[in-house]
Amino acid sequence: MRCLYIDTSSSFLYSALVEDDKVLSELKEEYGQNLSEVALPRIVSMFEKNNLRPIDIDKIIVVNGPGSFTGIRIGLTIAKVYAWSLDIPITTVLSLEAMAVSSSKELLHVPIINARRGYVFTAIYDPSCSVILKPCHIKMEELREKLKGLGEYEFISNDEFEDIDNINSYEPDFFKIVHKYKDRKSINPHIVNPEYLKLTEAEENKK
Repeated sequence: MRCLYIDTSSSFLYSALVEDDKVLSELKEEYGQNLSEVALPRIVSMFEKNNLRPIDIDKIIVVNGPGSFTGIRIGLTIAKVYAWSLDIPITTVLSLEAMAVSSSKELLHVPIINARRGYVFTAIYDPSCSVILKPCHIKMEELREKLKGLGEYEFISNDEFEDIDNINSYEPDFFKIVHKYKDRKSINPHIVNPEYLKLTEAEENKK
């Protein structure tokens, strides 16, 4: 089975081609504001490097949030166009799931994404990545309260936090992510939507 993985939910482009038990190619590059311009060309070059075409893919796995509102839409647009135009099965994973699955530590996994103003996008997973706290948007102090008494844990993030020192950097393990979610039920490309876990700023202001 040959899978294309895409994650543009942050300032990084994380993408890979995985075939059965082998990672054919991978991208782990930070582009910041230029992500929208380079994401598709870099993914296309990854196909070319392996003498493959998008039609050769058996399944697409795309991160649909949470994270950067703009970034999420970039990856979803690329994935949905490929899936719809070429009739390729597509499924989604959360950025928090990918972060937890990539860890090799035998601790509780607590991926955190800075949502500003003291809030984070987060979840709590046990060492086998079963959910303890469902993905949510909460205050960091509330997360700390929920972690009390649960045992040893690790924070996973590539974001900066003023009051957290013990953060393990997120380094995606494409093989583990793809093999964990490649059999997740496929979705109609037209209903593959972002999972922001919170309202956009415009929606909040309207509310």
